[in-house]
Amino acid sequence: MRIAVVSDIHGNLPALLAVVADLKRRGVDHVVNLGDSLSGPLLPKETAQYLMAQDWVHLAGNHERQVLKLDHNSGASDRYTHAQLGQAEFDWMASLPFVRPFQGDVLLCHGTPSSDCTDLLQTADRAATPAEIEARLGEVSVGLVLCGHTHVPRSVRCKGVLIVNPGSVGLPAYADEHPYPHVVATGSPDARYAIVEALAHGWRASLVTVPYDYETMAQLARQRNRPDWEHALRTGYMP
Repeated sequence: MRIAVVSDIHGNLPALLAVVADLKRRGVDHVVNLGDSLSGPLLPKETAQYLMAQDWVHLAGNHERQVLKLDHNSGASDRYTHAQLGQAEFDWMASLPFVRPFQGDVLLCHGTPSSDCTDLLQTADRAATPAEIEARLGEVSVGLVLCGHTHVPRSVRCKGVLIVNPGSVGLPAYADEHPYPHVVATGSPDARYAIVEALAHGWRASLVTVPYDYETMAQLARQRNRPDWEHALRTGYMP
C-alpha cells in the first residue's frame, strides 16, 4: 500500500496541482490531506472547491477551526479566507476531524494525536527531542503516525512508531509568536509532500520536493499586500 501525504496547502492551488501531477506519476493507492488547507492570501475558495471534489481523506487543521470561529483576534490570513468562502465550503470544513485512524495501522493527525495546534516533531524553530516526541505522541498502538502543522518535512521513529511530517505543500516559511517569537524556514520555495509505503517489515517514507511556478503566487501575495508571504513563497525564507 502506497499513501501520498499532503498537508498545509494554505490556499496555494498551483503548488497543490504540481504535487498532484507528481504523485499521479509515481502511482499511489490513497491520498490523505492533514489540514490547514485554505488559510492565507492566495486562492482559498478555489483550493477548497478542488479539494472537495477529490476522493481523498481530509483532516481539519487549526486554521480550519480558526476560520470557522473567526473573531476580533483572528489573523489577516484567516480573515481573508473567511471572506472568500461560502456556506458549502464552511460546511465541508466543519465536517472534518483533526485526528482519525486510517487503514488499521495508521493514525492521521494535524498536530499531535491530542491537539490540532501542538507540534509533534518540532519545538518552535528546533527539532523536538526524543523525550518531547514521546510525550506528545502519547499511547498509540499503530505502526505509522502522519502529522502536519509545522511545515517542516521530517521522519522519526519513536517507540517503534514511524512518524512522518510531509512538510507544507504551499507555504515554505512563516513567523510565529508561540511558544515564543520564532521563524520556520525550509530554504526552498518548492512544494513538499510525502509517500509512505507498507513493506514486509514496516513502513517506508519518502519526503518529496516538487518545483512549481511559485512566482505567480508570490506576485498574488504582493497584490494582497502580504510582503511576508511574497518573500516566503519566492525564497523559502522569511524577510
